[in-house]
Amino acid sequence: MKIYGIVGYKNAGKTGLMERLVTEITGRGFTVSTLKHAHHSFDVDHPGKDSYRHRAAGAHQVLLSSRARWALMTEMRGTDEPPLAALLQRLHPVDLVLVEGYKRDAHPKVEAFREEPGNPLIANGDTTIRAVASDTALTLDRPVFDLNDTTAIADFILAEVGL
Repeated sequence: MKIYGIVGYKNAGKTGLMERLVTEITGRGFTVSTLKHAHHSFDVDHPGKDSYRHRAAGAHQVLLSSRARWALMTEMRGTDEPPLAALLQRLHPVDLVLVEGYKRDAHPKVEAFREEPGNPLIANGDTTIRAVASDTALTLDRPVFDLNDTTAIADFILAEVGL
């Protein structure tokens, strides 16, 4: 499996870019999975639902299944968050895994950058960021794409991973 990341600070356009890239790349016939890192606590379950009640009762894992999808929830209960490599091993083989977040990991990445929030560029001093997708003109030592030029960004990522 090939892996490529999309990183950036909050409100930089990461999720929108991820969504457009998945649509573009799967439209070309490749299989794509995504992995998103959350810096905050999150819940995919809802209070009162049976699966939530199982977790609340102390279950380490709860697998929820239907004809449409299945989801496996694992409660960390104070243990360390698994590293990206361990999480990637849990995915079924696909052509490309797009990772949102994990900006400090060593895989190659595109940085999503919007001028408005006023955040600094992560790319300065980070060689794992191979290109920047921005809403403003930038002069860098690596490619800079228009944040909305999904086709060019997809072309770049697919060339980088050899697909």
